Amino acid sequence: MYTLNCKGRLLVIDKPLVMGIINTTPDSFYEGSRFMGESGVLKQAELMLQAGADMLDIGGQSTRPNSTTVSAEEELQRVTGAIESLHYNFPDAVISIDTYYARVAAEAVAAGASIVNDVSAGMVDPAIITTTGALRVPYICTHIKGTPATMQQHATYDNVTREVLDFFIQKTAECHQAGITDVIIDPGFGFAKTPAHNFTLLKDLALLKILDKPILIGLSRKSSVYKTLGITAQEALNGTTVLNTIGLLNGASILRVHDVKEAKEAIKLVCCL
Repeated sequence: MYTLNCKGRLLVIDKPLVMGIINTTPDSFYEGSRFMGESGVLKQAELMLQAGADMLDIGGQSTRPNSTTVSAEEELQRVTGAIESLHYNFPDAVISIDTYYARVAAEAVAAGASIVNDVSAGMVDPAIITTTGALRVPYICTHIKGTPATMQQHATYDNVTREVLDFFIQKTAECHQAGITDVIIDPGFGFAKTPAHNFTLLKDLALLKILDKPILIGLSRKSSVYKTLGITAQEALNGTTVLNTIGLLNGASILRVHDVKEAKEAIKLVCCL
């Protein structure tokens, strides 16, 4: 069991949790995750919370391969109002800000977010780690090499599982030194990894439990699912559920997904074993 202190609210992980994805971007890889405008964000949040989402992850920047980076100012314009509105309308909801900018993290937490989800592990903006430590909120640390724009050029490993584990040993120590009490690790499926690397990491996921941190997995409708099956992201729900189930069996604590209902069902069935 793990606990996360989300700005004074204790989130207990005594069984796997579900994080619903809401993107305020025009170019996220999966069209069904794009929600531009306050009404669209609120409607999707309501649906996800009704389906049982334990937290909502709000992002204003696409992190798909070869994506174009937007500035912190533009990202703030996309997410701040959405977070304020979500916090006002759903005050009990746990909101995560998906960003790699320290400034965005700080302003998002001021607006109502209580978790920082950084896909760069502080390598784009190193100040985000010390900033999160000062904010006293949980930090999701993702394995990546390069940036979302360049990461696929760095998808080479002698042993992907060992390198990811070594990365987290160093990064979690850095996070604790910066004052971050609650660190969640994300192996970074699709981030500087080929499908073969992703499947190896999923098979070896239980080895990351040696770090004694909650493990978040984000496989939802990604190319490792739809390219392997020869389908589209829109058709990849079943494949996503299969891989999420394998992740749960191998120790995942949090599923980051576009489809909350199906993820909750997978958790309920796996918890019966």
